[in-house]
Amino acid sequence: MSKYDCIIVGAGPAGIFCALELVRSNTGMKILMLEKGRDLPERVCPSREKKAPCFGCNSCAVVSGWGGAGAFSDGKLALSTDVGGMLGEYLDRRSFEEGIKYVHDIYLEFGAPEKIYGLERQEEIELLQKRAALAGLRLVPAPVRHMGTGRTQKILQRMQDYLKEKGVTVKTRSPVASILVESGAAAGVVTEEGEEIAARYVVCAPGRHGAEWLVKEALRLGLETTINPVDIGLRVELPAAVLEPLTDITYEAKFLFTSPTFEDRVRTFCMNPYGEVVMENTDGIITVNGHTHAEYKTENTNFALLVSKTFTEPFKEPIAYGKYIASLANMLGGGVIVQRLGDLMQGRRSTAERLAKGMVVPTLQEATPGDLSLVLPYRHFLAIIEMLQAMDQVAPGVYSRHTLLYGVEVKFYSSRLKVSGDLETGLPKLFVAGDGAGITRGLSQASLSGVVAGRAIARRVAGEL
Repeated sequence: MSKYDCIIVGAGPAGIFCALELVRSNTGMKILMLEKGRDLPERVCPSREKKAPCFGCNSCAVVSGWGGAGAFSDGKLALSTDVGGMLGEYLDRRSFEEGIKYVHDIYLEFGAPEKIYGLERQEEIELLQKRAALAGLRLVPAPVRHMGTGRTQKILQRMQDYLKEKGVTVKTRSPVASILVESGAAAGVVTEEGEEIAARYVVCAPGRHGAEWLVKEALRLGLETTINPVDIGLRVELPAAVLEPLTDITYEAKFLFTSPTFEDRVRTFCMNPYGEVVMENTDGIITVNGHTHAEYKTENTNFALLVSKTFTEPFKEPIAYGKYIASLANMLGGGVIVQRLGDLMQGRRSTAERLAKGMVVPTLQEATPGDLSLVLPYRHFLAIIEMLQAMDQVAPGVYSRHTLLYGVEVKFYSSRLKVSGDLETGLPKLFVAGDGAGITRGLSQASLSGVVAGRAIARRVAGEL
């Protein structure tokens, strides 16, 4: 049986930064990274290449592989500790702030741009906050460093090259089936091919795509979990000029809203100026996302509107619930559905002819014109409409009949494992990190969570030497 000092399950931002921290600890650890997806150069989506509907690949190149879903994301690094997850519940304020800066410095080291949006023009940001408040919205100041999709992939490739040079073993197309346990502690993993690999420590950082697997493993191992809110919504696409007054200042405008009818929480997520809408495949369920390239721009801006719902007993299947809603869109549209807001409000489905009459040309050509009111629950649907109306008061043109809505967007990180401040689970020597563990919701915090786990393991190993 092969043996390592640490096995990292998942090669997204959390797994990568855990490996970087372990390497830089100078403890001489033998490290193995196992990733179920493909290596970065092999991560080619056939549907994007051929401009066709999703092919339903067993392992979606967009959400799994070296770099995780972050490799094909917009590459936004939040500098604020107020957005991007719940890591602040495990770190003191000073450590949290220093950790975010530390992560940014590492991204800079590997090629991230120096520019940060939202640090300057404070008077204009304050005016936007006041206008938002009058509309019932809260604009969260969130300085962001934008890498762009293409540049992000280059940065992640440099990180892999660096880790390999430092002796880290990286195996892609190597899914893990289960965690090995010996003497009441994590002792390695078992791959789906049945190979047992021993390790002194195990870090599970499977990303959103592996969240369901991690929850099942936690259940098998008797680990305690809590149910996070379920985030379900739509992706909005409109002319970039409509949101330029916001995006030119903040790049990504993060709005929080409480719907007046049902008092549900709604938020903007992943705003992509001059970007494009894309599809993702999570275990056969087709959902929608968006990003912006560093190399070229479109004439549109897109962002998600997500409705957060916290369920109570006896409900314990937030991921299954999200997949069920997404599957309705897949059933009706064969994948992602797109609809003009005007058609939606008139109670009719969009057609190719009606879309052609609109001002906004869909960047996701593979989306099927249809009727999203048949997909989302009524209170989700109403909350999104109410937020669009509120946003229109800050940026006129958001609530336009030409605005496009794509559905559905679901974030599969809805269960959180109970962990210590070092992100160690109730099973000794088993650590978790990133979006898949329900702890983070963005690149900065996901990366930092990997650092936190890596530092904890390095301290223990150093103490054992």
